[in-house]
Amino acid sequence: MTQACFDTSSSAAQRVAHALEVAAQPSAQHVFTQLYADSAQATAQQCDAQVTDGRHLGALHGVCVTLKDNIDVAGETTLAGGVVCAGEAPALRDAPVVQRLRDAGALLLGKTNMSEFAFSGVGINPHHGTPVNPADPSHARVPGGSSSGAAVSVALGMADAGIGTDTGGSIRIPAALCGLVGYKSTQVRIPCTGVMELSRTLDTVGSITRSVSACLAVDSVLSQQPLPTDATDLRGLRFAVPQTLMMDDVDATVAQAFARTLRRISDAGAMVVEIPFKALGDIAALSMPGGFSPIEGYAAHHARLERGGHQIDPRVVARMMLGKGITAQDYLELHNRRHAWIAAAQQTLHGFDAMLCPTVPIVAPLTQPLLTDDEAFFKVNRLLLRNPSTINYMDGCAWSLPCHEAGELPVGLMVSGLAGQDAQLAGVALALENLMNGLHT
Repeated sequence: MTQACFDTSSSAAQRVAHALEVAAQPSAQHVFTQLYADSAQATAQQCDAQVTDGRHLGALHGVCVTLKDNIDVAGETTLAGGVVCAGEAPALRDAPVVQRLRDAGALLLGKTNMSEFAFSGVGINPHHGTPVNPADPSHARVPGGSSSGAAVSVALGMADAGIGTDTGGSIRIPAALCGLVGYKSTQVRIPCTGVMELSRTLDTVGSITRSVSACLAVDSVLSQQPLPTDATDLRGLRFAVPQTLMMDDVDATVAQAFARTLRRISDAGAMVVEIPFKALGDIAALSMPGGFSPIEGYAAHHARLERGGHQIDPRVVARMMLGKGITAQDYLELHNRRHAWIAAAQQTLHGFDAMLCPTVPIVAPLTQPLLTDDEAFFKVNRLLLRNPSTINYMDGCAWSLPCHEAGELPVGLMVSGLAGQDAQLAGVALALENLMNGLHT
C-alpha cells in the first residue's frame, strides 16, 4: 500500500535532504518548533541500506512524517506550542503513536508548530510565529489550527504526513484551509497516551496528507486496526445534508464549491437529502456552563495557569478560565446531556451512509487583522470550529476532502459518520475523492 500512497521514487536520503532544504526557505518559517535533521538523515540512510538489501521496515518505510508539538518524544520536554512548559521534566518514553511510527519505518522530521495547548482553530501562535498558508502566494493567510505546522509541512512538500490532534476540528480545519486531506477517526481507535491533554473527552490523534489512501496508511499504523482500502460504489448511497447550523454564514466561495460538489455526487447516482437536524443547534446550550474543552483544559493546565499564566497566549487563558470553578455536578450533567444528544443524533442519521457539509464555512482569512483584533479573532475562531466540533461532540468520525477547483482558494468537504463507522466511511471517502479527482482530469 505504501508504494501507491506515497512518492518513493527517490531515495529516503534524497527526500529528507529536500525536506530540510525547503525547511530553510522563508515559506517554511514558523512551521517547526524543532527539526530532527541529524536523526532524520541517519534513519533515511538506514532505510536506503535496507532497500538495497531487499528489506523493508514496515508500512511507512522511508515516509517523511512530522509530529505535532503536543506529542511526547522520549528525552524531550513537550511544549505544546508554548513556553510555559520549558523546564518541566522530559518525556520518559515516546508516545505510543510515535513508537508505532518508528516501528513502521517512518522518517520523523521534527515537531510542528500549533495553537498553544491546541486551543484554537485559527493557527496563530504568539510564541513561535504563525505558519503562512501556502495556498495563496499573494497574501499571508492563516493555515488553520490547531495543527497548523502539521498541515503546512505537508502542503509545502516537506512531509508525506503530518501527525496532529483533533479536539474540535484541529486536523480537519487546517486540512480544509490548506487544500489537503484530514481524517479524524472515532476517538478510541488511536491511543492518546503521551499526548498533552486539552480535553480527554474529545481529543483524537490523526493525520493530514495529500490523499485518502495516504491517511488510511498512516491510520493503520497509528491505530493498529487497518481499514478497508476499496472505494464504495456511490450509486444508491444516501447522504444527509443538514440545514441547521452547518450552512450558516457560508461565504460565496465555499457555497459555490459545496453546491457544485453536491451536484456531482448526485450525478454519480447517490441520493443527496437535505435534513433539518435541528439538534445541531442545541449543542451550544447543552455545553453550558463551560464546555468540555475549557473545563478539562483548565483541569489539565491549572497549575501552569497559576504559576505562569503571563507566559501563555492571553486568548488561550481567556478560554481556559471559562472552566474554572465548574462543579462536579455540572460536569457530570454535561456528560449526561451529551450521551442523550448522541443517542438522538444516531436516530436522526439512521439510514444514511454519511453526512455532508462544508468543513468550515469560510476560506482562509488574512492573518494580519487577526493578530491584534481580539473580536475578529474570536469571531473567526468560532466559525472555523463550529462545523467540525459537532462531530467531536457526536464522538463520530470525519474526513475533510478538498473540493475546490484550480484557481480557487481551498474549500473542504466534510464527510462524517457516527462512532465506529470508520470502515464504512473510508470507502465513501475514497469514492468521493475518486469522483472529484476524475472530474478534474
